[in-house]
Amino acid sequence: MKIMKIPQRANLFVLAAIIMTAPARGVVTATPLATLGSALQPNIGVNGYYSMDRAQCGRTLQAAVVLDIPGGYHVNSNRPIGKYLVPTSLKIDGPGGVRIGGVRYPVARLRRFGFSDQKLSVFERRAVMRFSVTVPANYGQGKMELKARVRYQSCSDKECYAPATRDISLWIDVVNANESAKRANGNIFGR
Repeated sequence: MKIMKIPQRANLFVLAAIIMTAPARGVVTATPLATLGSALQPNIGVNGYYSMDRAQCGRTLQAAVVLDIPGGYHVNSNRPIGKYLVPTSLKIDGPGGVRIGGVRYPVARLRRFGFSDQKLSVFERRAVMRFSVTVPANYGQGKMELKARVRYQSCSDKECYAPATRDISLWIDVVNANESAKRANGNIFGR
């Protein structure tokens, strides 16, 4: 049997990981190291919204994907200043014939953090990424699904975490152009 020698620094990391994941009753249980990185990341909410309660055939409506970022954290903007930073990006796929407009990202803030010598371009608190959706006149009634893929890198004021990708579905009922649709989600799109 061959014994591998593990560097002392790695042993300290494993010990720290075990201690950090120990239950309060004093029983020590090991957590796989692969799960530790994701447990340390902030819980960033990713949700989709439409500006109307239903989509009308032949009409355009607004949609948005919103990142809700906990206090003390931020994500890089869609145009980060450092080349080594991962930009926030949003990609939208829709069913055939549905036209998706370009994504309009929020205005970024320039902030200085402890891990960088220069100011960085970031989104904090809530980042609303808007786009338009045009439903073709011949789409037909039923439900429509847009698939959104958001990629971002979150950071605290001291460190950045591994980039994350989140997929969400935005569902909406589709009705004829002569059927009514009401404004919705005024907190995202305005009244």
